[in-house]
Amino acid sequence: MSNIDYTPGPLLTAAQTTPTALWNDSSDLEELRQSISFGGVGATCNPVIAYTVIKSNIDVWRPRIKAIADANPTWGEAAIGWQAVKDLSVEAAELLKPIFDEHNGRNGRLSVQTDPRFHRNAKALADQAEEFHNLAENIVVKIPATKTGIEAIEDATYRGVSINVTVSFSVPQAVKAAEAIERGLDRRAAEGHDISQMGPVVTIMVGRLDDWLKSVVARDGMFIDPSALEWAGVACAKKAYQIFQERGFRSRVLSAAFRNVLQWSELVGGDLVVSPPFKWQEIINASDYQVVDRINEPVRKEYLDELMRIEDFRKAYDVDGMSEEEFEQFGPTRKTLRQFLAADADLDQLVTDILIPAP
Repeated sequence: MSNIDYTPGPLLTAAQTTPTALWNDSSDLEELRQSISFGGVGATCNPVIAYTVIKSNIDVWRPRIKAIADANPTWGEAAIGWQAVKDLSVEAAELLKPIFDEHNGRNGRLSVQTDPRFHRNAKALADQAEEFHNLAENIVVKIPATKTGIEAIEDATYRGVSINVTVSFSVPQAVKAAEAIERGLDRRAAEGHDISQMGPVVTIMVGRLDDWLKSVVARDGMFIDPSALEWAGVACAKKAYQIFQERGFRSRVLSAAFRNVLQWSELVGGDLVVSPPFKWQEIINASDYQVVDRINEPVRKEYLDELMRIEDFRKAYDVDGMSEEEFEQFGPTRKTLRQFLAADADLDQLVTDILIPAP
């Protein structure tokens, strides 16, 4: 990290004065370098992000994808595209390796997401998680918080994979996933394996929950204070964090899918991870915001009262609001899985366009 020119600002202040960790919500190398200068100590990726990074840097990736195809003449588009994602991930992980070493595995990790096409197959998810884990020492692997995913999360954790739980929008999903990680860690430790460098995190996609509730309010024609709708994800993240602390879970809450600055400022002070896209980091770091520890400040009662009128918020906020069987049918879960599957298809099409250009 000695070659990084650190940039003063609220993000760096928070990184230096609180236990709150900053991860970049992208594996774009230039963004990641700048995020590290803001105090960033990790990065996340998903199918949408990977596709966006490759498409945005197509002049770099076109010859690289052709080279992958030439080296593997029997591979189809999906295998070629995923190899590009793996190559991208390894390069981003290398940038973070000094931080990983300094933090003994707790930070300095690059997230790689399992193929969403495996979302119905726990063994396939766990097998791919183990494959990605072996790409680099500081990889953390994303598995969705569905019933099938939670089975895979325990299995992959037991195999020694550090997990980043994803497609997760609620307190019950976060708690069930954390419990699965605990079981995996305990099983692994009981067999004498070292777990000291494992760094699991449990994501709540706070902005995607907000998006969903806004669509529900519009669909149902509810008259509601719109300000309250900006606090739903924050409220769930704060509650999940409190439960994680009370129960001594060894995974950390991770806040992702940014939609407003509250999704950083209201969580500062907690021993958790906040993962805003780089554009939000630039906005925050260019501001004159004075860092305040707000993690234990409750969401205003009038906002919670408004949110409690929405059934899907109650499902997301109550620790027993959903069973594991219900996770996959939760609105934001279905919407996000469909988006990730669409991004896979988009990446396949991008590879096709490179290998077989339109006449």
